[in-house]
Amino acid sequence: MVWMATQKLAIRGKRRRIWGGAFLCWVFLMLVTPKISHSPKHHLYADMRNFLGVPNTLNVITNFPFLFVGVLGFVLCCQGGLFNISLPGEVWGWALFYAGIAGLAFGSAYYHLKPDDSRVTWDTLPMMIAYSSLFSSFIVERVGERIGLSSLFALLFIAFLSTAYDRTYNDIRLYMMFQLIPCIAIPGMCFVFPPKYTHSRYWLWAGGVYLLSKFEAVADMKIYHANHYIISGHSLEHLCLVMVPVLLSIMLMHRNIKCQRIGAIKECS
Repeated sequence: MVWMATQKLAIRGKRRRIWGGAFLCWVFLMLVTPKISHSPKHHLYADMRNFLGVPNTLNVITNFPFLFVGVLGFVLCCQGGLFNISLPGEVWGWALFYAGIAGLAFGSAYYHLKPDDSRVTWDTLPMMIAYSSLFSSFIVERVGERIGLSSLFALLFIAFLSTAYDRTYNDIRLYMMFQLIPCIAIPGMCFVFPPKYTHSRYWLWAGGVYLLSKFEAVADMKIYHANHYIISGHSLEHLCLVMVPVLLSIMLMHRNIKCQRIGAIKECS
C-alpha cells in the first residue's frame, strides 16, 4: 500500500512538472516575443507554376503522400495487427495522429490552390492535431497512460484555441510555439524518461527529419535556384515531412515492450 501511494505521488509530481514546465515556456515566449501577424509574403512561394490548369501544381500534389500514409496508418491502428500498440491510450493517440496526417493532405492542398489568410487555417489545423496526438502518444509511452490521455485532450484544446486566437487577433505566435515546444520536449524527454519499447531511436530520427523539412521551407527560393528551378524547397518540405509518419510507422511495426523498471513490469503484466 505504501509503495502504491508513493507511485501515485510520483506520477502526480511528474504530471505537475510537465504541465508546469510547458506553461512557464508558454508564458515566457509570449512575454519576450512581439506579435507576429500574417503577411502577404507568407503566402508567396518560390514555385507557383501551373501545370494542366492546377494552380501551384507541385506545392499541391506533393501533399498527397500524406493521404496515403495517413489512411494506411489509421487503418492499421484500428485493426491492431501490424502495429505493436499495447495500451488503449496509445490507440487513441496514434489513430488521431494518422487522421491528422490524412487531413493535412486535403487541407494543405486546398490552401496551396489559392494561398491566403482565409485558407491557411485548413493547412495548420490538421497539422496541429497531428502534433498534439503524437506528443500525447510519446507521453503515454514514456510517462504513463493517464497523463498521456489527459495531455491529448489538453493539447487538442490548445490546438483549437491557438487557431481561434490566430483568426481573432491575427497573431501566429501560439501556432509557432505549438510546433516548437514538442520539438524541444520530445528529444529532452528521450534522455530523461526510459523507453517502454525497443527501437526508440526512431523518435530522434523523426525529429531530425522534421527539422530538415523546416530548413527546406526556410530555404525555399535558394533550393529552387540551386536545382535549376526543378522543384522548390517548399515542395521538398512536403516530401520530407511525410517521412516523419513513415519512420514512426516503421518503429511501430518493429518495436517490442522492453520492461526495465518495476513500474514497467507492472504495466506489462
